[in-house]
Amino acid sequence: MSAPYNTMKRALFLGASTLTASALLFSGSAFAQVDQVIVTAQKREENIQDVPISITAIPATEINTILQGGGDILSLANRTPGLYAESSNGRTAPRFYIRGLGNTDFALQATQPVSIIMNDVVMENTLLKSFPLFDVEQIEVLRGPQGTLFGRNTTAGIIKLSSVKPSQETDMRFSTSYGTYGSMNTQVAVGGALSDTLSGRVSGALIRRSDYVDNTFTNEKDALGGFEDLAGRAQLLWTPTDALDVLLDVHARDEEGTATLFRANILTTGSNDVNSNFVKDEVAYDGGAGNPQEINSKGITLNVSYDLGSVTLTSISAFEEATGLSRGDIDGGNPAGPGFIPFPSDTGNEYFTNQYTQEVRLASNGGEAFNWQVGGFLFRSKMKALTDPGFVPPSILVDHKKAWAVFGQGSYDFNDTTTLTGGIRYTEDKADLSVFNQPGAPVPETKIDAGEVSWDVSLNHAVNEDVNVYGRVARGFRGPSIQGRDVAFFGGVTTADPETIQSYEVGFKSMLADNHLRFNAAAFYYTVKNQQFTAVGGTGNNVGLINSDKGVGYGFEADATWSVNDFLNITAGFALNETEIKDDTLSVAVCGSGQCTVTDTLNGNGRALVDGNPFPNAPKITANFNADYKAPINDSINFVASVDGSIQGKTNLFLYESLEYNTSGNFELGGKIGLTFEDDKYEIAAFARNLTDEVNIAGGIDFNNNTAFVTEPRIVGVMFSARN
Repeated sequence: MSAPYNTMKRALFLGASTLTASALLFSGSAFAQVDQVIVTAQKREENIQDVPISITAIPATEINTILQGGGDILSLANRTPGLYAESSNGRTAPRFYIRGLGNTDFALQATQPVSIIMNDVVMENTLLKSFPLFDVEQIEVLRGPQGTLFGRNTTAGIIKLSSVKPSQETDMRFSTSYGTYGSMNTQVAVGGALSDTLSGRVSGALIRRSDYVDNTFTNEKDALGGFEDLAGRAQLLWTPTDALDVLLDVHARDEEGTATLFRANILTTGSNDVNSNFVKDEVAYDGGAGNPQEINSKGITLNVSYDLGSVTLTSISAFEEATGLSRGDIDGGNPAGPGFIPFPSDTGNEYFTNQYTQEVRLASNGGEAFNWQVGGFLFRSKMKALTDPGFVPPSILVDHKKAWAVFGQGSYDFNDTTTLTGGIRYTEDKADLSVFNQPGAPVPETKIDAGEVSWDVSLNHAVNEDVNVYGRVARGFRGPSIQGRDVAFFGGVTTADPETIQSYEVGFKSMLADNHLRFNAAAFYYTVKNQQFTAVGGTGNNVGLINSDKGVGYGFEADATWSVNDFLNITAGFALNETEIKDDTLSVAVCGSGQCTVTDTLNGNGRALVDGNPFPNAPKITANFNADYKAPINDSINFVASVDGSIQGKTNLFLYESLEYNTSGNFELGGKIGLTFEDDKYEIAAFARNLTDEVNIAGGIDFNNNTAFVTEPRIVGVMFSARN
């Protein structure tokens, strides 16, 4: 449902008034300065202000705040300019979009143009991307193609997640929160020295929610909506000499819960507003077997770094594995309703996936005008999925992917103010898909491969010690794709050719007001050749890959951090993303339900011509803000409060446009208020997520009725944290 704008205006006005009053009240206090932010966007530690890439770094404190209600990685949606996230597969398969670029394909083997890098390891399969966030040090969002250093399938950008690493210092942390519907997020971490050369760290999280949704069809109370997600990580850091670092990371996860709850006919024909068929704590399912979802994953990483004097050799070896299942009543109801449901639909998957990655790179240690790094990368993965549409025996899909790459990057300082950086990467990419037990005609093995060059060139110039300007041109590559989901519906395998992106970006980064204000902004324009899309839905609920001739995107993003005074710190961001499909002949099937109002021109076959349409799930605007306030009550107690919010502009859900399947004005507000004790060693607070209980549409299903699914409800609770 579109967020009520009067609610949004009142909330924004209240927040702005509070912040203004606080700033005026304490304007005479000694000013604090904005902290320096160190990022590893170019695989070396650098000040974020010196990197010629549009980056937002989200600190651990902000991440922990937005996760307090039991949220997962999807909570990052709209929390940084130009970033959006959604999922029709619950907590196990998130999909990300940067600058409007992403992939709506719900198949688990689908490739994504936004890459998740977790502790220096790419998480290729969507199942691996959903590993819970805990004991996080920082998240970096890099916008624009990142193909030189981070490889294939990074045409949109990357999200780089970094955990707290072991050290010789003793570090103990504990936090827990409890709220509505039994929502809980409990985290613990313990680390320190095991010997003079060995450090260790163990951390974990239990994130859960009780079932709170009744199934009125079966008369079961509190039958759905809950989950329990248990995850842990153990790390050992061995530093036998000043030159050698060996980091071992072992991690695992076990999650059980409810898959996405699809809601039948909560959209009325001719409108994208949620109607009275939506009841937050009720569904009327005759199928889905309780919409179960499970995932069990584990992984190991060995990161070795050896300083040879003028250069450093790094090797990163990693193995990841996941198994699980997901099932759902995707018509969202039963033949009696809510609304008209012409036939029942119940689908599910069981899956297994693994991947092995190996990276080796050699990099100069700096201190010279010319700095460089070269490396190689190897990737192998396998996925096996049992796809069950509910009316024929399951089909078995076996998917293999292989890739290797070599890359290099160099930067040259012309002087103290101007640096030129360039990089290049060559990638060979292969995939094959075999189908067994298909209900229709036999499907032959499908093989695809491609080899492409990615590159980037940037120029960074320091106007003065406070302001940098830069320009960047980059070419990225997304490998060819295979989609076999349709075989379960008597269809075939579809493929998509590789896509390439040419991106242009200019920006500036500034530290103003005597380092009390950091303000960064960038403008961009890109074209995607042979852009890959997934056509979903229609009368047969088909899922097929297609290529458009071209896609175009342009816009800008800006983010700021303002240290108002010793008590108040404000961050805010805004992004405008305009996207457009460019293909005069490309057409797709429209809603099979016959209950939606298509606004595109239809061809002779009743298919929508999508030339000129925006990309699906590409918000036109995203905006976010966060304000943290802290003031002493006495020598050992502080009062703390924070408020945060996000706004999402008009977003089309499918390739075709209709009056029903789009959102506009999605809004969410959160906050906390509490006390800290003994130099912030302890904190107790009350919190709220989705404070105004907005019902925000997150996606839709169009083949049977006007089905949609929504974001999480309001969660209110209390939290406690302690650290040594």
